[in-house]
Amino acid sequence: MLRHFPPVDIICVHRKRDYIIAAFTFFCVAVCLISDANADLTKQNALGVCGWVFLIGLLLGENREVRMQVAIAVMFATIGEHFASPFMQGYIYRFHNVPAYVPPGHGMVYLTAVALARSAFFLSNARAIATFVVLVCGLWSVWGISGIPEQGDSVGALLFCVFLAYLFKGRSPMVYLAAFFITTWLELIGTAVGTWRWAPIDPVLHLPQGNPPSGVAAWYCLVDAVAIGGAPIVFKLLKSGQQRFLKLRNHFRGFQPGVENK
Repeated sequence: MLRHFPPVDIICVHRKRDYIIAAFTFFCVAVCLISDANADLTKQNALGVCGWVFLIGLLLGENREVRMQVAIAVMFATIGEHFASPFMQGYIYRFHNVPAYVPPGHGMVYLTAVALARSAFFLSNARAIATFVVLVCGLWSVWGISGIPEQGDSVGALLFCVFLAYLFKGRSPMVYLAAFFITTWLELIGTAVGTWRWAPIDPVLHLPQGNPPSGVAAWYCLVDAVAIGGAPIVFKLLKSGQQRFLKLRNHFRGFQPGVENK
């Protein structure tokens, strides 16, 4: 069950960069979502510009694999946002749109999950952190279906089960663990200040869901899984396309009109 977790006796080196990325993103998320609670579209767009500047700046210190993963995460998450919010209305933003800061925000959130996942603190305490996350999220899910809160959260409980599958069966459990912290942080702040709200009844499952659902981190884990799994495929396609282009270019360079080419 823990075969993809780091070894218990792993030796790690603390890298300040990983913690700076995480701290900066946690701070930016809070400032952005609280600022947007009463902002107009102009301010929303300004927050979007800031988000892209921050994301690009953070990516300057990353390798091409992480950059590609972030690019895929941004594209996939943005498509998912437009489908889940304006179209399906599973959750609704204040202006019934997808705010301009959301795409770069997804990139920063994914990068933060990667940074924390590779940090010495997470690698050295993987099992303790996993225990904490499972207990907290599990209790949150049980509370949601206990009948005590006014709004039930059956969807959250289902998503918690999906999250457990990612955590214990997925190939990147450390990324999923880290995703829980940053995504729970942004969901609690965003819904608390009214930047968005989740529909009381899920439009697909027709089951009650919390605001936010307790297992909401599972949706972000899907983005992470697509980014991690998609990057090698994209690199392979790019390499294949480059080889075909060079072969075609060399063919035409060697071809001379009016001359018999062998």
